[in-house]
Formats: sequence, structure tokens, C-alpha cells
Amino acid sequence: MKKNVNRSWTAKDSAEIYGINDWGVGYFNTTSDGLLSVTTDNCGTTIETPLLQIIQDIKDRGLDAPVLVRFEDLLEQQIGRLNDAFNEAITTAGYQGQYRGVFPIKVNQQCHVIEEIAKAGAKYGHGLEAGSKPELIIALAHLESPDAHIVCNGYKDQEFIDLGLQARKMGYSCVFVVETLSELPIILDRSRVLGIKPLIGVRVKLASVVGGHWNATSGDRSIFGLSIAQLVEMIDILRAENMLDCLQLLHYHLGSQIPNIRDIRNGVVEACQVYMDLVREGANMQFLDLGGGLAVDYDGSKTNYIHSKNYTLSEYCADIVDVVMSTLDPENITHPTIITESGRATIAYSSVLVFNVLDVATFEPGAVPETIEESEHKLIHNLKETVDSLSEKNMQECYNDAIFYRDEVRELFKRGQLGLRSRSLAENLFLLIMKKVLDVSDRAKRPLQEIDKLREQLSDIYYGNFSLFQSLPDVWAIDQIFPIAPIHRLDEQPTRQAIIADITCDCDGKIDRFTNMHSTNTTIPLHPMIGEEEYFIGVFLVGAYQETLGDLHNLFGDPNVVSVRFNEDGSYEFADEIEGDSIADVLSYVEYQPQQLRERFRKIAERSVRQGHISASERQTIMKAFSESMQGYTYYEKE
Repeated sequence: MKKNVNRSWTAKDSAEIYGINDWGVGYFNTTSDGLLSVTTDNCGTTIETPLLQIIQDIKDRGLDAPVLVRFEDLLEQQIGRLNDAFNEAITTAGYQGQYRGVFPIKVNQQCHVIEEIAKAGAKYGHGLEAGSKPELIIALAHLESPDAHIVCNGYKDQEFIDLGLQARKMGYSCVFVVETLSELPIILDRSRVLGIKPLIGVRVKLASVVGGHWNATSGDRSIFGLSIAQLVEMIDILRAENMLDCLQLLHYHLGSQIPNIRDIRNGVVEACQVYMDLVREGANMQFLDLGGGLAVDYDGSKTNYIHSKNYTLSEYCADIVDVVMSTLDPENITHPTIITESGRATIAYSSVLVFNVLDVATFEPGAVPETIEESEHKLIHNLKETVDSLSEKNMQECYNDAIFYRDEVRELFKRGQLGLRSRSLAENLFLLIMKKVLDVSDRAKRPLQEIDKLREQLSDIYYGNFSLFQSLPDVWAIDQIFPIAPIHRLDEQPTRQAIIADITCDCDGKIDRFTNMHSTNTTIPLHPMIGEEEYFIGVFLVGAYQETLGDLHNLFGDPNVVSVRFNEDGSYEFADEIEGDSIADVLSYVEYQPQQLRERFRKIAERSVRQGHISASERQTIMKAFSESMQGYTYYEKE
């Protein structure tokens, strides 16, 4: 197949249809020769590297697609952007407090990620949020900056609290955020037993409700935090225990991805009122923790759509600082240290999933004869007449007639009144009509009403070498949209409309919702395959939650993972390479013992020898193949 080249088509056109310049925020761009590139800043030097080049280097090192590529530089730059934006807002407004970010470990718990966050965030005093005992252990082992905070959310037992108190004694700024009143007696009791004064925070339920996908943590019905009445009860308990001075942090969390800046401002206003009253009650308040909410613009539309946001990072920071100051200053209350738990916005950009396309299913009509034999059923003749008479004037009528004739043919086939070949001819005629309707409608002044539905029904299916459930679970679970684009051939016009299917053999293992500046598309434009040439597609902004939430559907394991670090001279190195799960690995996850499986299969093979089905030498070959397969990649491997 010849390469499809539209001489007037450029990589800029591809950047527009895939929204690369919008959701890429400067990190992802296109080159003039049609490659999707990663752009980083290293000591003031801008470095632009084609993603395809990185993938080819990864393959040369023996790691096949699918592969998750982590860019350490992008993670470092996002931490820098967040802290710099808050510090600039603080300086500009004359705010008297500080900003201290914390990264929620639950967003991406991978060791290499946390190590990089701790390293990159050290100069900013950027801390970690721990919602469980394992996460607290991770935080204690990675944070060395004396200015960094560990915020302990979630439900805490005695062991959790003892560990946090010992960390407090060592000099960590480790805050217990009270999520339920039942935790408070444990904190107070263990504090007395160990003789260590705790640093206490409280999570409060605000009445403010936000829009977006992840808003269940806002409003009165939030399952986390204390109500205002419970907060008053907590104050009274601490005062009676003479430990009200330990209460220093107010925390709330309205949602993970808040698209509308007005919702963010409203939440800060309400929280500041609670903060002021805690100060008046005598609490030694020092910190205002706004939780997460800083959104990622997944579709690049810069709107309050659920997958976008209608504000910039600078506006987010400036608005928070402004609201805190304007609320607290009239009451002469000292400005607190502002804490945010921005996980999604910190980590999303740094990871890209790249997979190769294995096959394509098209809905193209097969060969149709010039004339239909007289012996064929009248319905088939009707379909042929519809093909021949179709025009812009009657396309709606032809569209309706074709569906009716096709359905009638299928009914006759089910009743045994029409043969297989006749039905095949009818199906090809129907597809031919639909293709002609699509072409005519695209040229017509008034398109067919059902044109979007028709385009979707005629779209190709591109089979990607990945598992949706392992690598992109939010696509399946909550209809999350991630930016998707080919990483090469962007100087060619993509002429095929497609959906993307994974290789799990599950009807839900597909992507049929794609980013669009003004709506959500049900198909994505892709390039036709060229012979045996590999076609690579990237799924971007997948750093948040996807690795942690992935499962073993069909026993497809973790993909290969490579961490890339760029050098000042423009070169790059693979800072970390993690081979994806082998078949033996995933089998052990579901309680199979690979050696036992091998022994069971050996006995079956030996029985086949005794029964004369195979020879002893054939058994050896079969056993070798079985053992080698156990060590193989769970995804499709090309020879």
C-alpha cells in the first residue's frame, strides 16, 4: 500500500485535530516531519525529542510495546510550576504565609515515581500525603527535607498512630488529620502513653458542592470528615484534655478534578470561615489544607467541562491566595501556611502509554456484481436499485429503505428462506449504500440527520496491543477521557475513522470516546496501515491512578515501564527499566505455582507419549515451548 500523502496536509493540521497544542501544555508538540515530540527544559535549554525515537531505542534494548514511558523531567517541571506559581502569587499579593505542597501517594505509588517526587520537591519543602500505614512507611523512608510535611489522612489504628508519633519525635512534621471522632481518643491515649505531643488536623465537611466527575467528597453527604457539629464536639474534647493547642491544621477536599474556578473559590471562602472560628476557639491554627482539586485539561478546551478546566495554574494560585487574605485580614488573623494535595495535576503529564496496532477490521463492502441474477430475492434487487438511484435529493429515503431491506433479509435468513450467499450479497449491497450515503452527505448542504451515528457504525476497529483494564482502567470504569494520538505520520492526513479495541476479548475493552475541543467524539481519525510497518499510538496524561488501579483482566500483567531522563546536551538516558510481568508472574498473582503447573503438564505430556500420540523427543520440544512461554510477555510479541 502506498503511503497516503496529502501535499497540503502538515503536522500542524494533525496537531489541531488531535488537540496536541492544547492538552500538551508545551510538553508535547509536533515536528515538521510528522513526529510527536516531548519538549523539556533542562537548565534553561529547551530539548525536543521525538517519542518514536525513544520507543525505537526501547525496542532495541529488548523491551516491546506496550510500554509505559515515564518522563522524570516533566514530573520535576510540574512540581516546579506548582510551587513557583504559588510563590509568585504569595509575593505579588504580599501574603505573609507560605505554600507547602504534598503529593498524595495513592495517586501513583510506584517507587521510582515517589523517589523522583521527593528528590524534585526537596528544595520546595514538597511533602507527601499518606492515607494508609504502607503509605506512611513510604513517606517516612523518602522525605528528608525538614520543611516537608507528611499529612496523614484516612482511618488510623493504634499502629498507624504510634508510627506517626515516633516520626513526630524524630522531627518530622507529621500531621494526623482526624477523619472520624473515633480516631481522636486513640490519638490522645497513645500520645499520653508515648509521651509525644501530636500534631493534629481535622477534615471538615463543607456545604459547598462542586461540579465534575469526582465530586462525591463535597457537600453534606461526603463520606469523609467531620460535620460542623462533630467539629465543635472535637474542640470540646481537646479543650477538656488541655490539648487544644495540638489542633493546628484544617483540611477539606471537594473533589479530584474541579473544572470550575468559582467552585474552588467558594470552597476556600467557606473553609476560611471555619478556620477563623477555630482560631477564636483557641486552637493554635497554622495550616489550611485545601486538599486536591487542581484539574488537568484532558481535552484542551479550557472550559468547565468535566474533562477540562476554565482556569490556568496562575489563576488557581492567585485566587486561593486572594480569598484567604480577603477573608482573614479584616479579622487580623495570621495568614496560615497553605497546603494543597495536588496529585493529578502533578503526575498526569509525566506518563505516556504507547502501544502498537496489531490489526484493523474495516466495514468496507465486498465485491458487488454489475447486475443481480433474476433468481435472487426481490429484496436484494431492491437494494441494488437503491445503490443505483442514490443522490443528494433522496439520500435520507435511500438510507431508510436500505435499513428496512437489510433487516428483512436477515429475518428471511433466520427463517431459512434465504441462503448464506444471498445474505452475503445483501450485506455488501447495504454497506455500499451506507458508504455512498456518507460520501453524498459530506458534500451536501444539509447532511443526513443520522450522519454521526452512521459514521460511527462504519468506523474501523483498530486492535491495539494493550489491556484497557490493566493500563487505562478509568476509561472502562468511569468513562474518563485521555488524549490519544499517533506518535508518527502526522504529516499525513488520517483518512480512517476508528475506535480502538484492546486484546482482552472483552466487549468493554474498547475506547470509543475521544477528546474534542467542543464535544466528545465517538471515533478518532487514524492512518491506514501500511503493509507490515508498525503503527504506534500514544495515550497521554495517564500518570494519575492508572498504574495503581489496573487489574489482571485475562491475566494481562503490567506492561514494560521505562523512565527517561534528559541531559543538558539534548541526549537522554533510561534512568530505570522495569520489564513487564511475565506469564509466570501473573499466574503467581492468582495463586498458581508455575513449577506445579509445569509438573502437571509434564505428567499430561508423558501420558500422551505412553498413549502413542507423541514421541519422547516431541515431548521434549513441547515441554521446552511450555517453559519458555511461562517466561514470556503477557502481551502480543512479534517474532
